[in-house]
Amino acid sequence: MSSAGPPSPYQGGPTPDAPAVCVRHPDRPTGLACTRCGRPACPECLREASVGYQCVDCVAQGQRGARRGRTVAGAQPGGRPVVVPTLIAINVAVFVWTVLQARSITANADAPLFGALSLVPWLVGAGEWWRVVTAGFLHIGPVHLVFNMLALYVLGRDLESVLGRGRFLAVYCIALLGGSAAVMLFDLPRIEVAGASGAVFGLMGGLAVVLRRLRFPLGQVVGLIVVNIVISFVIPGISITGHLGGLVVGAAATAALVYGPGRNRTAMQAVLLGALAALVIVLMWVTTLT
Repeated sequence: MSSAGPPSPYQGGPTPDAPAVCVRHPDRPTGLACTRCGRPACPECLREASVGYQCVDCVAQGQRGARRGRTVAGAQPGGRPVVVPTLIAINVAVFVWTVLQARSITANADAPLFGALSLVPWLVGAGEWWRVVTAGFLHIGPVHLVFNMLALYVLGRDLESVLGRGRFLAVYCIALLGGSAAVMLFDLPRIEVAGASGAVFGLMGGLAVVLRRLRFPLGQVVGLIVVNIVISFVIPGISITGHLGGLVVGAAATAALVYGPGRNRTAMQAVLLGALAALVIVLMWVTTLT
């Protein structure tokens, strides 16, 4: 019996008399091959690997199967901020609307829209519950708007990348509700309050919690919080209760995200944030009964 020659390593590959060709470029003869799948490939279709070179198909397959890292909150790192610029755009649009209605950039609080959306505790008690949310998108004059949007941009970019878009939006909204709840609990019934400051203070508290979780120095963010609290006391017309309420609730919401259990993390985070939001709403509801 005559012995057969060694089998070709490539099914349907070249004959012994023909040179190997690149599997992606049949018109290119090559003496190179992928160290993972063994198929011939030209230099353009090979990528350096830990051992030898791999073809682009094997590289892509490996990337699909690789596990991506997660932040301390369970988010995928590296995402471009989307929520922060969206919130800024909404706040600016509402401000422009009130300016057009009032025909004044400094007296925009005279706009009918402003009166319909601002937070007035006794009106919330009368059934106008939308005010506890909509007031967070109103601003009195351009200086108020610029300071809050600048703080939202500076604080929000890093925090959104750590928490992820959905979690960041949840913290922002719950902190906004926390600021409104503090106003409902501790301020006079007929006071009129507006601004994103409660939510922004919530981001300050959230950033402090994240830095603590990562064991980073807290000096700068604590100093920022202290300075802003002092400003809230010194400058007349600022709702210190709204600021402190947002700060505390925002920190609590962020703690629920970064200190929660590792197993079933997303579900537990949703439960904890839902419970916190429900508690804040119940506190506001209780104030309407008295």
